[in-house]
Amino acid sequence: MAAPAPARRALAALVLGALCLALALAALPAAPAHATPAAADGGPSVRLSEKEAGKGGTLTVTGRGWRAKTLLTLLICGQNMIGGTNSCANGDGRAVTTDAHGAFHKRLPVAEPPKPCPCVVHVATVTGPADAADAAFTVAGHPVAPLPKQSAGGRLTVLAAPRLAGSSGLLTWFGAPPQRDLTLTVGNVGSAPARNPVFQIGTSHGVFAPEWQDQQWRGTLPAGKKAQVTLPVELAAGAHGDYLVSLRYGGKLLVEQPWGVGRPWGVTLFWVLLCVVIPTAVFRIGMAVVDRVRPRRPGPAAHRRGGTRKARGSVTRGDGENAALPWFTPDTAPSTTTSTERPPSKGSA
Repeated sequence: MAAPAPARRALAALVLGALCLALALAALPAAPAHATPAAADGGPSVRLSEKEAGKGGTLTVTGRGWRAKTLLTLLICGQNMIGGTNSCANGDGRAVTTDAHGAFHKRLPVAEPPKPCPCVVHVATVTGPADAADAAFTVAGHPVAPLPKQSAGGRLTVLAAPRLAGSSGLLTWFGAPPQRDLTLTVGNVGSAPARNPVFQIGTSHGVFAPEWQDQQWRGTLPAGKKAQVTLPVELAAGAHGDYLVSLRYGGKLLVEQPWGVGRPWGVTLFWVLLCVVIPTAVFRIGMAVVDRVRPRRPGPAAHRRGGTRKARGSVTRGDGENAALPWFTPDTAPSTTTSTERPPSKGSA
């Protein structure tokens, strides 16, 4: 039995409404592919007004979920910013400060980065804790090349300026090897965690190439996180002058830090004293030997003991000779043979 006409009309209206709803849902725009995935987990997000634009054009960058009143930088980078900011058009970047709700709205000129696409618009914090977000973007007319292979150990970049901590002690002043601690803040901008990363530290002096040494940092740095890394640096014994400390990871140079090493003046003082003390000691030893081996001669005391005094006016020496007293001249000195008796006169008995 056929259905009544009102029922048929109601069924037709229901089917027509469902069909219209399906067409309306199909007409809704899909979520933009150039939005950063960080928006899904409540982190900082970046959206672009255009997916593609040529050099000389502009696009509007909108951000949500950032810290309030925070200074950000906006850059167009090639190769998905795998090489760090070296792959970005730094001269055409822009800066913006988020509002009280952590949002921003900024126009960015389109420029060709130094690396080929795939390109991204990279937004990162300048001050405070490190935060970053990327949104895919195509620079029309810019070359496109495959991405370089990434290692499974994460992708590290330096987030803060490095510093050399420590000081020289007394032993260093006397030529001991100078030592410092290289401290820097690194962040893992890759998609995989970095477990026990091995860094290479090189020290160079003047025009000489660095001498690289492996230094392993114990720990795990998850993707999107940062950590403070401290690595020891040591020079050769007696090193002094201007040195350059370099750090690289995965074949990529991360930082270069100058290091001025003072001269070990204690070594110079030691050699000066050595050149003065040794000749003086040799001279004194030689004089002592000469004083011992030379023959001895009797002194004036021995002559005084060996002589005998005679009556006034003369002294008989030990060898039988007479010595005149100092107040007589040789002509007036009294003779020992002179007699005080008168000679007998003639005719006397």
